Amino acid sequence: MKKHHLPLLLMLLPATFSQYGCASKSNESVQLSESSQENGWVELFNGKDLTGWTQINGKASYKVEDGAIVGTTVMNSPNSFLATDKEYSDYILEFEVMLDNDINSGVQFRSISDPAVMEGRVHGYQFEIDPSDRKWTGGIYDEARRGWLYPLSLNPDAQSAFKKGAWNKARIEAIGNRITTWMNDVPVASVVDDMTPKGIIALQVHSIGNAEDAGKEIRWRHIRIKTTDLKQREGHSAFVVNLVPNNLTEEEKAQGWRLLWDGKTTKGWRGAYKDAFPAGGWKIDAGELQVLESGGGESVNGGDIVTEQEFDAFDLQVQFKLTAGANSGIKYFVTEKENVKNASAIGLEYQLLDDARHPDAKMGRDGNRTLASLYDLKTSEKNQRFLKPIGEWNQARLIVKPDNTVEHWLNGIKVLEYKRGSEEFKELVSKSKYKNWENFGEAAKGHILLQDHGNSVAFRSIKIKELKAI
Repeated sequence: MKKHHLPLLLMLLPATFSQYGCASKSNESVQLSESSQENGWVELFNGKDLTGWTQINGKASYKVEDGAIVGTTVMNSPNSFLATDKEYSDYILEFEVMLDNDINSGVQFRSISDPAVMEGRVHGYQFEIDPSDRKWTGGIYDEARRGWLYPLSLNPDAQSAFKKGAWNKARIEAIGNRITTWMNDVPVASVVDDMTPKGIIALQVHSIGNAEDAGKEIRWRHIRIKTTDLKQREGHSAFVVNLVPNNLTEEEKAQGWRLLWDGKTTKGWRGAYKDAFPAGGWKIDAGELQVLESGGGESVNGGDIVTEQEFDAFDLQVQFKLTAGANSGIKYFVTEKENVKNASAIGLEYQLLDDARHPDAKMGRDGNRTLASLYDLKTSEKNQRFLKPIGEWNQARLIVKPDNTVEHWLNGIKVLEYKRGSEEFKELVSKSKYKNWENFGEAAKGHILLQDHGNSVAFRSIKIKELKAI
């Protein structure tokens, strides 16, 4: 039947025929199919069989049942994937998913399975499907590669979007280097990354460790893709994880972010207690602001550097890369009023440290000199799963709210919180090396400092958003 005859035929159908059963689902499918074709959508799953899909990795079973692809968990198998036979680059992908409440799954996109790499193991971006109490559905995980890129700790408002025991509609927009996800029309994750511009799409059945989880099912249906006339859906204003070095997107600018370091010059920075940037000890190379190795010791080479501007309430992001055994820090509320006699300037400190190799990790109290801790005052609560190895880039985030609540974050996870000037804070100071500094850490505003502790450390993608009281 020709397409242009279909609307007339539907108008002639008796009301009771579409209202009470028989052909209503069939007609709905035809109308959806026509709408998809007219808007440039292509169905990746025909609703009948697995044509266009091939299973790679793992032993989980995949079948078609009631118009859906059904994946079933099995014991003694690694993660299994049902992958498209084609690769795709820029696109919008939509699908519906429903799964048992106590298992985990995901959908790979722009992913790779190459026999020459990890023996063909699927790796790349994954849209997380997580019905657990963690509620990270729609987050972005980098399977078998970098781990979590966008945990939903970064967007807690989206954690309630997924509905257990029901069909859920997912949307992935991968356009250029910007990736955004939606769950049931709620904006979830926003990542800017250029590592993998194209690849397969694959449906994951996760490995299981308990026999009682065998036989659990994940169902996908209405899987469709659009590869032309692509436009980002409006209304996605979530926090952006931008992995392109020293870059700001229009979305970040609209949210109030600006670069605190331009990635090329010393503009906006100077030496602590100095009028100019240090003549030595620091180097700008390939978009990195590097502390040069000087054999250890505070400020013995170039010395600390500080922002020319002072800040009170702010949200700060800094990517940092440590070398083996390195020690450094990000200090804030630095006033330069204290006489430090050529030592590091005084201020609150987000500790940067190789915990496994540097002796400072075992000093202080209860680990309060370890990575991401409030140095010598409060210990960060880190999960090793979210740490990048020494020599790779980690992301520090430091939030100082107008009410003086301070948060330390590491790779998208909050690891510490306190309130400046509170009784708890004063008690911590009284037990620290700063106990003799009057009103330590309570200045109304101050500089942000990057520490030269004599070890080779690199910084990049330094961004700030100033916060105002609501």
